[in-house]
This record gives sequence, structure tokens and C-alpha cells, in this order.
Amino acid sequence: MAVTLCPLCSGASTTPFSEDRRRPYRRCPRCALVFVPPLWRPTPAAERAEYDRHENRLDDPGYRRFLARLATPLLAALPPAQAGLDFGCGPGPALAAMLGEAGHRVALYDPFYAPDPAALALGGRDFITATEVVEHLHQPGLELARLWARLRVGGVLGIMTKHLRSRAAFDRWHYKNDPTHVCFFSRATWRWWAAGRRARLVFVADDALLLHKLGG
Repeated sequence: MAVTLCPLCSGASTTPFSEDRRRPYRRCPRCALVFVPPLWRPTPAAERAEYDRHENRLDDPGYRRFLARLATPLLAALPPAQAGLDFGCGPGPALAAMLGEAGHRVALYDPFYAPDPAALALGGRDFITATEVVEHLHQPGLELARLWARLRVGGVLGIMTKHLRSRAAFDRWHYKNDPTHVCFFSRATWRWWAAGRRARLVFVADDALLLHKLGG
């Protein structure tokens, strides 16, 4: 039987976690990530078709309230006039607009809607945001490491994603039914990830967290 490596930590001892009529799910005992094996992940074309159905407008008050769960604590943590990156901004980069209205400069990157390699390559960022993004990543270990490398010491990585709570809750969880959601993080997963980078981790909402990049 082929070994199914964890896409976050590359652990080889992943085990079956759950299965529904769409696909199976595995769990990594090292980092606690639950993920969809590669064979059942969507193609880029299928991903794009699903994303094109989303209607997240810049001026939608409800969407802005949703994003404020990350934006408000992030803004409180940032000095004035910082330079950042909104990773996975989508077709309607409302969070970038909100941060820009607060006086910050925000570059955009999205593999489908803002595929600007220069924005992704630039280092020394004061902050990076990824809202409702990490659950879509097929290679979260590589992508998160790349984002972390783009942050300066003292910078902040802000993440929004719904957190897996238990095996029983997972089976009833609507979040897993989106075919583009292939990685499911828990608070334990983020604690593992932060510890490996000596980052200061702050959970600022049920589905939002800040990772502060420390020096030394």
C-alpha cells in the first residue's frame, strides 16, 4: 500500500480518520492535520469553477463584519503605515480594502485572480493575511513556509479558517462538504506549527489567529 504523506509536516504515519460519499480523510498524528488524499483533491479547473460561484463584494457589510474578526485584532497589533500582502485575496479583496482604508499598503496575490509572482516573491513584509485560504491548499507545508519566509522579524501572519473540534463533530461538519476544502486545521495543529517556528500564537476568534514572528 502506498504511503500517504501529510501535506503539512510530511509525516508518513497518517491514518484513516473519516470517509463520506465524496471522499476519504486522513489524519496526521504528528501535527494533527486532517486532509484529503491527493487522488480526491479537485483539479485547478474545478477549483476555479467553484470559486467563480462566490459573491464576496468589497462593499458587502456582512462580508466586512465577517472579515473584521481578523481585521480588528490585526489592526490593533500593527503600527501605522505598514506594508503587507493579502495571500489568496480572491476576486473581491475586501480585507485588503479594509486594511488600506486604515492606512496600510496591501499587495495582492491569488493564483487565479491576482497571479502576480512579484507580489509573492517580495520579502520583508510587515504582515501577511490569508482568510479562508489554508483549507484550500494542496501543499500547506510549502505554502505556509513560503509566507513565513516573506515576513520580517516582528511581522504578523493573520489566518482565518474554521477549526476542527472533534472526530464526532467532523462527520456533521458542513465545512468539509466544500469540494475545494482539502486541509482541516485544529488549534492543536496551529500550536504544533507555531512551536516549530518559535512564533507567538494568539487565537483572536474561534476561526482567526495571529502568528507573530519573533527574533533570536
